Amino acid sequence: MTVVKDESGREGADDKGDMPGGGDSYVPSQRRLERERHKRARARRATAIAAVSTLVTAVVLYLVVVSAPGWERTEETFFDGHYAREAFPKVLEGLWLNIRLLLICGVLVLLLGMLIAIARTLRGPVFFPLRVLAAAYTDFFRGLPLIINLMIVVFGVPALRLQGVTVDPVWLGGTALTLTYSAYVAEVFRAGIESVHPSQRAAARALGLSNRQALRHVVLPQAVRRQVPPLLNDLVSLQKDTGLVSIGGAIDAVRASDIIAQRALNYTPYIVAGLVFVALTIPMTRFTDWVTARMDRQRAQGGTT
Repeated sequence: MTVVKDESGREGADDKGDMPGGGDSYVPSQRRLERERHKRARARRATAIAAVSTLVTAVVLYLVVVSAPGWERTEETFFDGHYAREAFPKVLEGLWLNIRLLLICGVLVLLLGMLIAIARTLRGPVFFPLRVLAAAYTDFFRGLPLIINLMIVVFGVPALRLQGVTVDPVWLGGTALTLTYSAYVAEVFRAGIESVHPSQRAAARALGLSNRQALRHVVLPQAVRRQVPPLLNDLVSLQKDTGLVSIGGAIDAVRASDIIAQRALNYTPYIVAGLVFVALTIPMTRFTDWVTARMDRQRAQGGTT
């Protein structure tokens, strides 16, 4: 048996050698146990304070809203249970169109944005016209308001009467969304590509890789990994903006709620549609936060570059 000192400096017996098989007989010191109890007590106290503060804030906001002079009329116009039950299935039916637009446009936005970003980062004088066109594309569609872009595409393309070109507002609205968001995503990708140190590309060339191979196998994987959080944020925004295709007459969640609201002269369906979009957006937002925090921890520990 050996004598050891714990964290408080007191001596104690270490019977590790006396245990069969030499098992671990570590016993936390009294100081450590007290410190852990103190941390748990602080955590419980902080949780209780946060709960009470949240409850008080919610009660105050509720009383302020309910005591407003126009609350009864507002409740009848925006929070009518009858119209909420009527609108909910129609809004869910229209939401399926928004989800399909998100999936299709999201893939197209990522692909087109990647191509534009690569075009803007190409080196050599021969690619100068391509770099100028890519820069003009991003500058134009980032500066053009999305709602105006939708109106131009949804109403302008059918007016041209082009043979073989669809006039379906869903496809035209999706095209406008893709044009606008690909400009934003292209800048995200370009920032990621330019954040990769030139030594990475030089090392790849020294190993015998061509410029294209170095870009594909060395630069792009690092660039995309670094830009995952902002890309997810853009997809969250795209998810919400799919509701703007309703301006062309597409029956999505927003348009479905608008039809009922205009017929009943009650705005409750808009609240239902808004809550449905919020319920759809929150999981993606929390997932984005989780990915961002995870990447920050890995970067702090040297897990990613």
